[in-house]
Amino acid sequence: MAKKEKEIEEYITHLYVHVNDIEHFVLFSGITVHQFIRQFSDLPALLLLKHEYEEASFNIHTQLEFVVHDQYNRFLKDFAERPTALCLLDFTDERKLNMLSPQEQAELLYIAHKKETLRLPFYHHLQNRFVYLTDESEQITKIYFRDTEDFHQLVASVFNQQVSEKAKNTAFWRKKNNVVLPELTTQKIEAYADYYEDGVLMSLCKIGKTNYGIEIRSLPDNIFPDEVLGDLKHHLKKPADFLIQL
Repeated sequence: MAKKEKEIEEYITHLYVHVNDIEHFVLFSGITVHQFIRQFSDLPALLLLKHEYEEASFNIHTQLEFVVHDQYNRFLKDFAERPTALCLLDFTDERKLNMLSPQEQAELLYIAHKKETLRLPFYHHLQNRFVYLTDESEQITKIYFRDTEDFHQLVASVFNQQVSEKAKNTAFWRKKNNVVLPELTTQKIEAYADYYEDGVLMSLCKIGKTNYGIEIRSLPDNIFPDEVLGDLKHHLKKPADFLIQL
């Protein structure tokens, strides 16, 4: 008997991922700035290259605004209430902002305006790990990663959080005490690295009563990343290429 296709409602969440190894960035659809900052909540400060947050601090040298760790919750609350285009990157200390050269400041403005870079956007003085760009709808998000391990951790975190939230609403898990939830490891994400370079749809679903898996589907080159999640029914008709079991 042919295996029955899942209905779209049977999936928990979806994430589109397209990696560009050469330029150190990843295109996402289905990720939010809340998920990003929640995963990397240890970042000391965020330099805001494009935003509309009104309570940011101001750096005189660069004429740019920033938020520090204690302001993240207010910043995210404001974004949730008034979504806007965002361009930000992390940095370690405001004193380091004062060491940026005119050329480096010009490059930062170029990133915010063009959503692309003149060179790899990782600066010695700032010691930044990321550059994060998205629009007000968050349909497409572009993140530059200094270290690919951070990419693996972010993807794993997004799916693990979804599993945790799903389990809270499932009677089986509520009845169990001290139960260990299935967890997606960064090693499992890294194992499929070759496929992310072509663009994939990653779909989280339940396997039986207690297990979860992520179906991976390669997508054609001519798709528009910001339309992937709107065309889920079409993409899910294709059998999954792989299944990552949590």
